[in-house]
Amino acid sequence: MIGIVLAAAIKANADLIITNNLKDFPVDYLSSFGLKAKTPDDFFTDIIDLNHNLSVQAFKKLVLNKRNPPFNEYDVLDISRNNGLKDTANYLHALI
Repeated sequence: MIGIVLAAAIKANADLIITNNLKDFPVDYLSSFGLKAKTPDDFFTDIIDLNHNLSVQAFKKLVLNKRNPPFNEYDVLDISRNNGLKDTANYLHALI
């Protein structure tokens, strides 16, 4: 499976592989293909860094669209933390 992910990234001219399985994507090996790997949590915090206002706006829109069952912002942040996005949730929490 890792070979398939790597081949797809190379074919797509990607710069980055997003995975929670960093141990199977060694830095030196990926760099030989011009690639890096990041966890989803690191990736999302990087995205938030690019534009705080737009990120908060998108997060609030996500919360508003979650109707069945309805969740508030803090519920969604807790769900994110429980699903491995601790830094992302904490960052967004600090911004809202």
